Amino acid sequence: MKSSLVLLGTGGGPTPKSERNAACNAIVVGDATYIIDAGNGIARQMAFAKLPFDSIRAMGITHHHSDHNADAGTLLHLAWCANLQGPVETFGPAPWSKIWESFLAYADTDVQIRKVDEGRPDFAAMVTAKDVVDPGVVYEDDRVRITAAWVNHPPIPALAYRVDTEDRSYVISGDTTPCESLIELARGADVLVHEVMHIPSIDPLLKRSNGARLREHLINSHTSSTDVGGIAEQAGVGQLVLSHFVPGSPAVPEEIWLADARAGFGGKIVAGKDLMVI
Repeated sequence: MKSSLVLLGTGGGPTPKSERNAACNAIVVGDATYIIDAGNGIARQMAFAKLPFDSIRAMGITHHHSDHNADAGTLLHLAWCANLQGPVETFGPAPWSKIWESFLAYADTDVQIRKVDEGRPDFAAMVTAKDVVDPGVVYEDDRVRITAAWVNHPPIPALAYRVDTEDRSYVISGDTTPCESLIELARGADVLVHEVMHIPSIDPLLKRSNGARLREHLINSHTSSTDVGGIAEQAGVGQLVLSHFVPGSPAVPEEIWLADARAGFGGKIVAGKDLMVI
């Protein structure tokens, strides 16, 4: 069965941007959709991409920064308001299950009204949420196998995911520094979607009271544009897709991102754009 990757959001960082949506990805296999990360705006991005809401089977969250999980609950709630029947399995690092429970409490007023007024099924019973404790296979059905690996994104636990389908394999790095666990996860994958940061251009992000601390976090928790190609080369992937661009504004020219990544990787490189299909 043919699969594809839809880059629903390629922006990095929590501040909303006109140029790029927050981090979110969809792997589509036939009429089934699997979501990795759900940053702000994902439901509308799915509408733009013409992905049916009732096609969602599973959702994985890489880590609990708001640009990756802000609309995790909202996506499924709005999909339920549309036509989602479920079941949907969701997973992510702890405390994902508690986060999900808190979203159910938040949404309960609307849910109870719509169950009566619109005859909708039980939302809470439709979705399961589990905390990923150990690396390895976290989800499997008749179309995909999703495997998780811990990556290095201090100070919080963070995962990368590999989605193996019948025809292709996709790896979503989430946020991470270069690390062996990601390289092993991505070994031989067809597509690696990897975060990227242009260090010479991050100074505008630092003009705030905690600027020095923010710079330390960015350097210690993300992958530079000059290092990302080497990761793809070591993993032996077929294609490197740059995403989660930091900084997002002012925008770094696409040719700079590509040139930096090409310094370490001889394969195909794409600078991701919102709604791009790969």
